[in-house]
Amino acid sequence: MDRVQGISLFIRVVETGSFSKAAKDLGITQPTATKFVAATEKRLGILLLHRSTRGVTPTEIGKIYYEKCKSIAREIEEADDLASLFQSKVRGKLTISSSIAFGRRVLTPTILEFMSHHPELEVNLNMDDRYINLVEQGVDLAIRMRRLPDSSLGSRLLGMNPWVLVATPTYLEKNPAPKNPGEISKHQALIYTTAQGDHRWNFTNANNQTEVVEVSGPFTSNNLGSILSAARNSMGLAVLPWYVAHQSIKDKLLKPLLEEWSLPAQEIHAVFSSPKHVPTKVSQCIDWLQTKFKGDWWKELPTSKLE
Repeated sequence: MDRVQGISLFIRVVETGSFSKAAKDLGITQPTATKFVAATEKRLGILLLHRSTRGVTPTEIGKIYYEKCKSIAREIEEADDLASLFQSKVRGKLTISSSIAFGRRVLTPTILEFMSHHPELEVNLNMDDRYINLVEQGVDLAIRMRRLPDSSLGSRLLGMNPWVLVATPTYLEKNPAPKNPGEISKHQALIYTTAQGDHRWNFTNANNQTEVVEVSGPFTSNNLGSILSAARNSMGLAVLPWYVAHQSIKDKLLKPLLEEWSLPAQEIHAVFSSPKHVPTKVSQCIDWLQTKFKGDWWKELPTSKLE
């Protein structure tokens, strides 16, 4: 293993807190990883890492060495990116993070199309509804909803994610459709627990009149696919992103309600680790994504078997 590979190894050991995880990430064996770091410590005459049964943590000098290694790794990647840019090619490995529903329904076909234009690009798409630390997880690009707090991360607005109130025709045969937001409280609600205020749904009309409705019902979930399934099973009213509900509405399995009222739309952001040093593969992927979230973008999605 050469010095450059060793730098990558040391960075991953510190970030994962594990020789085995770092070795797996780099495609080498754990004994190889352990021996190389030990040899580095012997060559430098210092202890870089504390080893214990709970994991691996850097010593004080190890933290300084880690930061220097990160700086060197960024310089190497920037040099590679300059060469790629000169050749007008996007190449290398791109790790992207997204929520599960958005990743499956929207990001997967979009990224696969992007890859078709850049055959030398490898993409690792990780889907998880939990918040992740980009640096610790080695993520190049994350797609996140809602307005972002101030941070050291770089970000670019991609577009908006609108929501819609829906129910099945079968449900509406037994329960007349609400004529205004206030009548929603008479209905069973299917509640997505991580957006739109959970049990408080907010509506705004063309005159900027707002109404907040307290809702309750037999089913709540933090998974949009589950809320969609419950809605399609005629269990009540649901508030869903248009990209989740569109195909079911198009197939007349669900019906949009109170269309003269709007629900809060979420901002869609591309987030990356540093606003100053953006690799070419990341910037070009973001440029591509920005072209995909204009107008009623959800209508352009390919038919999904997941709906």
